[in-house]
Amino acid sequence: MTDSARIDVHQHILPPSYRRTLIDRNPEGWPLPEWSPGSAIAAMDENEITTGVLSISAPGTHFGDDARARETARAGNEFTAELVKDRPDRFGLFASLPLPDVDGALAEVAYAFDTLNADGVTLMTNAGGRYLGDPAFEPLWAELDARAAVVFVHPTESELPALPGIVAPIVDFPFDTTRTAVQMATSRVLSRHPRVKVILSHAGGALPFLAYRIALTAPLIGDGSDPEEILAELRRFYLDTALATSPTSLPALREFADPTHILYGSDGPFAPATSVARNDEYLDHYDAWPEGGLHAINRGNAETLFPRLAA
Repeated sequence: MTDSARIDVHQHILPPSYRRTLIDRNPEGWPLPEWSPGSAIAAMDENEITTGVLSISAPGTHFGDDARARETARAGNEFTAELVKDRPDRFGLFASLPLPDVDGALAEVAYAFDTLNADGVTLMTNAGGRYLGDPAFEPLWAELDARAAVVFVHPTESELPALPGIVAPIVDFPFDTTRTAVQMATSRVLSRHPRVKVILSHAGGALPFLAYRIALTAPLIGDGSDPEEILAELRRFYLDTALATSPTSLPALREFADPTHILYGSDGPFAPATSVARNDEYLDHYDAWPEGGLHAINRGNAETLFPRLAA
């Protein structure tokens, strides 16, 4: 590995107990990739990734029963924490939280940081149809702010009807990320909790494309803010590059995002190896980064968020 090898903030894990939960819940659902520590490290080496910060992907850990969700989140977090303990150089932990169970989420935040030494937490874009700017989640944001937590936000299915024949991850997931980001921005979640650092998956969905539209039309939604204030709120987010480095995506990302807020993401193992390779090729050959910009995306910006990985 070179000193510019990537830190991957969007890499998933499938703990055995979680895989069984998904299969029992929906045996005909979205195909689940194989996962093991060895296969993860092999894929990381293939793509020049030093460290992958692991998270459970959609649909998260809550399937309607609070007690079961707490057990599912705890089991997955403990499994991942053991991997990190064994290989802290190669793995990190974004702990799952059982939203919309706020009390359970607060308890898991305490356990994740105080006992498991988690690098951050992961949240789905919505929990039972409630997006992350919902007032019900304010106690959670307050606790995460008190801990200066890094929060990785991953899309999940919305409660809107799916497009016939189009599985949700292809189109609906990016828009669900956009929905939760806009709600968070217009309700000023990050202004109220400035110590929290929130990473949005897949370059924030449609956010780079829609940011100025959102800012300039804010009066139509009853927000009297100056457009620049709305843009500043939207630019508080960190954005990962997972499946978002195409020739049409990168110019919008570069124009919109704070350059210190762009982070490398692969979406492995759910993204096919060929997609990850093409994503990396686009990223590496994009010629409009400022000097040092690619290194910052690959690892420099992540080292600022996760100081332990700088070593």
